[in-house]
Amino acid sequence: MTKTLPVVLASLIAVSTVSAPLQVLAQQTQSLDRIAAIVDEDVVLQSELDRAVNNIKAQYAGRENQLPPEDVLRRQVLERLVLVKLQVARAESSGIKIGDQELNQAINAIAQQNGTSLDALRQRLAADGVDFNDFRASVRDEITVQRLRQSFAQSRISVSEGEVDAALKQEATTGTQYHLAHILIALPEAATADQIATGQKKADGVKALLDKGELDFNAAAVRYSDSPNALEGGDLGWRTLDEIPNAFAQMMTSMKSGDVVGPLRGPSGFQLLKLVEVRDANASAGGQTVTEYHGRHILIRVTDQQDNAAAKAKIDTVRARIAGGADFQTVAKESSEDANTKGQGGDLGWFPADAFGADFGRQITGVDDGGVSQPFRTDAGWHIVQRVETRQTDAGVDNKRAQIRETIGRRKLEEEYNRFLQELRGEAYVDLRQGDAAAAATPPQS
Repeated sequence: MTKTLPVVLASLIAVSTVSAPLQVLAQQTQSLDRIAAIVDEDVVLQSELDRAVNNIKAQYAGRENQLPPEDVLRRQVLERLVLVKLQVARAESSGIKIGDQELNQAINAIAQQNGTSLDALRQRLAADGVDFNDFRASVRDEITVQRLRQSFAQSRISVSEGEVDAALKQEATTGTQYHLAHILIALPEAATADQIATGQKKADGVKALLDKGELDFNAAAVRYSDSPNALEGGDLGWRTLDEIPNAFAQMMTSMKSGDVVGPLRGPSGFQLLKLVEVRDANASAGGQTVTEYHGRHILIRVTDQQDNAAAKAKIDTVRARIAGGADFQTVAKESSEDANTKGQGGDLGWFPADAFGADFGRQITGVDDGGVSQPFRTDAGWHIVQRVETRQTDAGVDNKRAQIRETIGRRKLEEEYNRFLQELRGEAYVDLRQGDAAAAATPPQS
């Protein structure tokens, strides 16, 4: 049994390509499907590309002038699909598999988020020409990519207590956070003088468009940025000064909301940075008192070798022993099948009610101190939980450290994972079959 880890990633389940209004998920062409790209041993079909492009267009309904020309948009979307294929292949080769049960749960969640039932979701997809099996495959791919990011974060991203302390000190000094967006004009590794000059010229051209007011920043990011978040307007979220490259950080304190600086040369190319807004991180940092529980549990797992009925019978026997006077910790050491807590008599330490999920939280809050719950089922199997004691604690400091740790981890993950994607793309065999669509967007020269 493990506590819910601080979220380092942007979301728990990445299903962005299917969270838009369902009616725009596809407007499939009826013509014979063609290959849009060959990606190692896989392919991107023309129908996949058409669906993804139509999805982006629908998200920009009423703001179509912010999108790049059709050929450039198709190129951007095709590159995203290529990266998805590469990530899914890497995940599968690393042993990451998404089972049908997990996939079904995700699709049910999508239906709920859209305020509909699973049957109604099927009907809406069918009415829009989307094959349900194709829809399932796309959701599976999105979850697989997210799982790869999680694995990457766990294996390569760490945040030291010293980094958290330094960020806390910085925040205590200034208390200021900056909401940023950027445009990246990428340069290849070991760029030649001509490539650097071309990148500089393009970045200067974009900046000139912004200065003249001919294009707003979000639209320019969508049209010209080479960053993975280009189609989201280049949004970087909230950051403290220590999370901003030094070249830009020195300018932040003199900028006003809406100002744009750059282009400046960085490791990945030339960047333009916009200060969207500023806030005082300490303004809402008052004390926050929460109830924490010290608990113990005993788990009997449901497995291929031990079905639900057998596990339930076993936990009932365990519960009866404790009701008859047996010591909970002793029974946990003898009978629990949670290897992480068995040796400690099932001890889970102190935790908020929702640390192990809603079902567990209802049980720990539903008994008194010293009480033992009735058997209950979770995805892991059958449990009983003992509530040892409770306490009220000021979670402000812990929450602040967790928030800062998450922010630093997210920044590190963004940087490292983007480099990983560049390496993945560079090592792969990719044959794009979009003709002139391979041309990158270039701003008009002033």
